[in-house]
Amino acid sequence: MIELRLKPSEATALGFEVKERNDLGNRKYSLTDEQLETIKEIRLIKSKKPKKRKFVETILKKDKKGNIISSTEKLQSKPITVPENFEVIKISTSKTTGQQWVQYAPKKEDITIESSEINFDSIISKYIKPVEVEVQKKNNNSDFDSLTYSDVHIGMDTNSRGNSMYSTLWNYEEVIKASNEIISKTLCNQESKLLIIDELGDLLDGYNGKTTRGGHDLPQNMTNEEVFDCGLKFKMNILDNLINHYEEIRFNNICNDNHAGSFGYFVNSAFKSLAEQKYSNVTVNNYRDFISHYFVNDICFVITHGKDDSTLKFGFKPQLDPKQIEKIDQYIKHNNIYGKAKKIIFKKGDSHQTLFDMAGSDDFYYYNYPALSPSSQWVQNNFKKGRRGFVLESFYGLENTIKPFFL
Repeated sequence: MIELRLKPSEATALGFEVKERNDLGNRKYSLTDEQLETIKEIRLIKSKKPKKRKFVETILKKDKKGNIISSTEKLQSKPITVPENFEVIKISTSKTTGQQWVQYAPKKEDITIESSEINFDSIISKYIKPVEVEVQKKNNNSDFDSLTYSDVHIGMDTNSRGNSMYSTLWNYEEVIKASNEIISKTLCNQESKLLIIDELGDLLDGYNGKTTRGGHDLPQNMTNEEVFDCGLKFKMNILDNLINHYEEIRFNNICNDNHAGSFGYFVNSAFKSLAEQKYSNVTVNNYRDFISHYFVNDICFVITHGKDDSTLKFGFKPQLDPKQIEKIDQYIKHNNIYGKAKKIIFKKGDSHQTLFDMAGSDDFYYYNYPALSPSSQWVQNNFKKGRRGFVLESFYGLENTIKPFFL
């Protein structure tokens, strides 16, 4: 037999006559092993029942005369355990019962993605295999052809308020339609087996609805993801439809500009990996300096967007002035271009104007290229509607033809 103190309810459950409590509390009873096990089960069941929370604090609100007009009672509760790497984001409390609900979520971390961390080559190589290109035979009349477009501004909403003076739709479908027009006109005017394609910046309108340079708000009609997809589709559509007509295609992409900035570089970096792994006769150069240059035979092309991504206060204007001539001249001298080139052509975008100055300088030509995109509402209201398009050129030695095409 085992002596054990029992509560009156426990004694009743075992069939004992309940003894009155004494100074020591509940009275002892002699239990068999079987009765002891029964008590253990009863106590185990009771221990699993949720305990009622006790009111541990009362806050009284009184009027000026000291009369109680309201009271708030706080309930005792066990501390809430928040899982590791989670944080409390919201706490709700019932006004009637004092019951609380706590919401928590994974902690947010500030993640900065550097372009060097994205290895597009390794990603794309898993899915893309080289494609054999069979080039269609065509007369080789010129040394090389050149296609130049600028300021595509993918993602721009030209009529966000519905009151644009010259409302022009500029969405995913219209961007791809413009690329098809580029393809058609390029093939109709092909004069060579080598094609140079210059993209002079602002491929994308911005990131998160702002310019990447100044953070100015921009009306947008695409998400960042849609802009990325559209930009890559735009470029690959041009390449895929021209590749069978040229023995070699070279892309020169300006990635230092005032709208697209690093976001534009991400698109062009993905394009470079995709294009060069897919086609052996394609070269893609992504330029991140404000001014860059390249040679084709004896001609040097000095290329820029016209505004940079961070520091330049005043960009290159559509028309040459002495300060601009000096700046370009210094770049040419610093890179010893005068001693290497028989002809120098300075190419820029940004101004959304089509101007070809062949007399403003004795040392170089100064070419402004049109925007492929329609004018934004801000440009329409502050300047004019403008004409959008692209330019095709064919080079014969040091001479060249210029063919602007407007959309």
